[in-house]
Amino acid sequence: MAQNTETSTYPRWHALAGGGLFNIAIGAYYAWSVFVKPLQAEFPEWTRLQTTSISSVNMVLLAVLYNVAGTLIGRFGARRIAIFGGLCYSAGLFLASFTTSLLWLYMSAGVLVGLGLGFGYLPPLYVGFKWYPESRGLVSGLAVGIFALGAGIVGPLAGGLLGWKGLIYLIGWRQTFRVLAVAYFICTMIGAMWLNDPPSDFVAPQPKEKASAPKVSKYNLTTSQMLKLPSFWVLWVAYVFGCFSGTMTVSQIKPFADQSFPAIAGVASLVAALAIPMGSAGSAIGRFLSGWMSDHLGRLLTVRAVLIAAFFAAPLMFQLKSSPLLFFVMLFIVNYAYGTQLSVYTALAGDFYGPKFSAANYGILLLAWGTAGVFGPLVGGWVFDTFGSYQYAFYAAAAASAISLALLSMAKPPTEQQLRDVGAV
Repeated sequence: MAQNTETSTYPRWHALAGGGLFNIAIGAYYAWSVFVKPLQAEFPEWTRLQTTSISSVNMVLLAVLYNVAGTLIGRFGARRIAIFGGLCYSAGLFLASFTTSLLWLYMSAGVLVGLGLGFGYLPPLYVGFKWYPESRGLVSGLAVGIFALGAGIVGPLAGGLLGWKGLIYLIGWRQTFRVLAVAYFICTMIGAMWLNDPPSDFVAPQPKEKASAPKVSKYNLTTSQMLKLPSFWVLWVAYVFGCFSGTMTVSQIKPFADQSFPAIAGVASLVAALAIPMGSAGSAIGRFLSGWMSDHLGRLLTVRAVLIAAFFAAPLMFQLKSSPLLFFVMLFIVNYAYGTQLSVYTALAGDFYGPKFSAANYGILLLAWGTAGVFGPLVGGWVFDTFGSYQYAFYAAAAASAISLALLSMAKPPTEQQLRDVGAV
């Protein structure tokens, strides 16, 4: 009797479709900067640091709770974890519409939305890797790439674009929160229904051998073994500095674009309106395209290349802000580099430390991104409150990319001797 394969018995498109729909909703949190100025208009005593730091709360909770979700997903299943995440995420935004104090905003849009992100980020990746184990780079790129598209949709929808004035202008930021919360609830619940594990007799296609393809470790290191490797901590710190530029830009881009391209006669600048969609496009394409490229060219080579580009693009985005075209090009590059790292590091954890525990091991790496999620928005907001300009924040972003690039020059898979030292061989 012929062996069953996915091509003859089990379609697997639903794993990507469900994860995509789910990620479009929760990825919309990247559009937070569109709400910064409306919030400060109603609460003028709030500083830029205070309003943009919601992004830091979201990122930290996503990184920390990803690991909690990883310990629970095997017991409760990806679908239940996703449903819980979707409920927290949409409820947090809905409750944020009743904000009367900074504490309430942080507890709802910060903590509760962050809880939803933490439990919602893993299921699409977890299910996608199980259905498509032969294309981990492509799956991670697609999953986190669609994650970035959510902001590209919500930014113009809420803030306006071309003749559309935006929901915030038409119905206010409170009602906008409520409308989006309902939309997020619908998307996450439908997406979660498609996030199920393959059946026990599912057999994935064998990947084609390519000389240039990344080599996956034949040894599966547990998290405790991985943490004993000095090379892991080089990778972890490189991830922190590499993502600083992206997290700072994402959290500040809309107010920065409004300042650089101000409204004329009360009409919002088209350039400022396109800032979030352009950044989202760069991040999404970076996550998808570089995920695919890293499957063929190598993970580290791909990341090093985008860090070089980000080193030049971050300060140039500030220096060339008088030119809409050059502003968009530099914004795209910075976000492309940011998206690339979120995609490639996901697959890199499996390549270096084995696929068996890659979800748990990447959870520790993701804490590095969460750390960048603290410092990026905080530095950006503090620089603006102190100097009234983002100039030094973009210089700091360039310096962080250079540090990450230097660290990655030392990043290598563990040697046989190192594996023996930690008991993996």
